[in-house]
Amino acid sequence: MSNPLAPDLDHVLEHTREVWKELSGARIFITGGTGFFGCWLLESFAWAVDRLGLRASAVVLTRSPERFPGKAPHLARHPAIQLAQGDVRCFEFPAGRFTHAIHGAAEANPRLNREQPLLMLETIVDGTRRTLDFAAAAGVRRFLLLSSGAVYGAQPADLARVTEDYRGAPDTADAQSAYAEGKRVAEMLGAVYAGARGLEVPVARCFAFAGPHLPLDAHFAIGNFINDCLHARPIAVRGDGTAYRSYLYTADLAIWLWTILARGQSGRAYNVGSEQAVSIAELAEKVRETLGAAYEVRIAQARRAAAAERYVPDTSRARTELGLEEWIPLEEAIRRTARHAAPAFYGEVCA
Repeated sequence: MSNPLAPDLDHVLEHTREVWKELSGARIFITGGTGFFGCWLLESFAWAVDRLGLRASAVVLTRSPERFPGKAPHLARHPAIQLAQGDVRCFEFPAGRFTHAIHGAAEANPRLNREQPLLMLETIVDGTRRTLDFAAAAGVRRFLLLSSGAVYGAQPADLARVTEDYRGAPDTADAQSAYAEGKRVAEMLGAVYAGARGLEVPVARCFAFAGPHLPLDAHFAIGNFINDCLHARPIAVRGDGTAYRSYLYTADLAIWLWTILARGQSGRAYNVGSEQAVSIAELAEKVRETLGAAYEVRIAQARRAAAAERYVPDTSRARTELGLEEWIPLEEAIRRTARHAAPAFYGEVCA
């Protein structure tokens, strides 16, 4: 059976061929490998193994290895991918030596952050330390830490794009900062272990994304809007629609993450995302127009007098130092996300 992501995976391969040469012979440990980001890492990894004859393997930590075959059977049975059961906070170390690690296990769930901030904080901090301990014990040389743009705290309304040297921070007096502060501590742990254990630890500060494997019924606005369109209902904007976001397509995300793993400077953070800002209200209209839906956009709240919230990165560091780009425009990202989610009636609903 052909892979419906083949064009996207060929796109990843086109821009990472030299990166895979550097990963020849690698044994990679991945946490968070069965989530949104992780699926794209595994999809592109398996594609490189199959298309390039890459001699490499990956061990993927997951709490529920028995569930993953139902989500991605072709990845679960791939000979270069091995699933290991365990909680990121206390997992047993897999046997043998490893060359690389990608630590992406963290529940970016606003509800968990709101209702159980201590659990959120513990999972991020304890999980990062456990994974770093494993990496040091297993001989890992390169350790990619997946962080978040949340580490900057609230982006000032007059700051169009936030750079990696911005010195803002979350409010430590607010329990709702648990996720953001946890990521800050994770980055600090990476710096400490780099100095004390000799690891090379580049950091990817990730913003917002769109693409296949994105949950369409969770807390992601772009996913919800696409879902509304595919189910022939009005597109619901829960707030006032003034907040600004930007969205990088997940095939581009995979290119960025593999490149940062292989070539990012240790101890250096790289913003990962799109610089093309769009308000949530504009995004809803763009989804409606791109998918050709006849249903209206409904904004729940009246426009506030306060300046609009922003969450948009400056990615000049990644573009200048690593040659990365945003290749897939937002409209095409919307189109491909919808097509993957609803291939049977995509043409009927969204043509």
